[in-house]
Amino acid sequence: MQFHYHFLINPTAGSGSAEKIVKRIIELTSQRGFPYTTYFTEYAGHEQRIAEQLAQNTLIPWKSEHLADLDETSSYPLLVVIGGDGTLHQVVNAFYRLNVEIPVAYIPAGSGNDFARGIGLPKEAEKAFWQIVKTPFPREVSMITYDEKIQDEQGVVINNVGIGLDAAIVHATNDSATKKRLNKYNLGSLAYIVSIIKVLFTQKGFPIMVEINGQQMNFAKAFLCTTTNHPYFGGGVAIAPTANAEKNQLDFVLVERINIFKIFWLILLLLRKKHMESKHFHHFTGNKLRIVSTMPEYGQADGEVMGSRSFDIHFALKKQWIWC
Repeated sequence: MQFHYHFLINPTAGSGSAEKIVKRIIELTSQRGFPYTTYFTEYAGHEQRIAEQLAQNTLIPWKSEHLADLDETSSYPLLVVIGGDGTLHQVVNAFYRLNVEIPVAYIPAGSGNDFARGIGLPKEAEKAFWQIVKTPFPREVSMITYDEKIQDEQGVVINNVGIGLDAAIVHATNDSATKKRLNKYNLGSLAYIVSIIKVLFTQKGFPIMVEINGQQMNFAKAFLCTTTNHPYFGGGVAIAPTANAEKNQLDFVLVERINIFKIFWLILLLLRKKHMESKHFHHFTGNKLRIVSTMPEYGQADGEVMGSRSFDIHFALKKQWIWC
């Protein structure tokens, strides 16, 4: 099968470092004579509009009845997203709202790139591109759907949804000039560490109800609550080491509020990937999950802050075709 590559590009991803990656990929594509078209985002949320227009006018669902219309001279229109996790998040949400099963290829160019890390995509842009070129068909990856009842908000996430500490860290990091400075030296993940230290002293425990696998549990002093489908968050921190995007399951992590000295000890365990041994760390798996937090707390979905509010949020899984 021949391909026409449709590059959806966010040049500002990675605090602008994506622009250099894009130039290398476009030069490589041109040199090899691959047919392609480029679409550059111009403002926040523009990737959703581009993805919607492409889905309606250009792209083809990965279904036998659509593929049968292609002959030997036809080219399959393959969407290739070049940007960060936030860019990919916007694209898959556009497809989710349209209820279309369109495969997506991804060349990571952000500061965190947790999704690429979670499914084993190469970090180097050129290697990621050649993996796309050499791949004959996509694979299914599990992604998380959420339905927040209080605000009547629905969507899909490629990485994780967090309530409490991680969301407060995202809020602090996104508002920090430190992240931009560190991104210039490819040390963006350190910005999360800086924010962790700031938030650790201010984040309090809060009550939360968790319902998973038909079992209901109550925690009086939750500190960090993260729902994920692969190991990583925060730019490479393996919060759920056993999570796997190939499996049809949700992974839910909850850390209880403890004194600051024990928190720092838990962080050391986290960096050594031994945190699951702590009695203050809880890990659950299942196909459906509900979380109720009555006290206003920060929430985040794929690094996008959902605001400080109460939550009654239901999680499930869906499959997404990823070309890799």
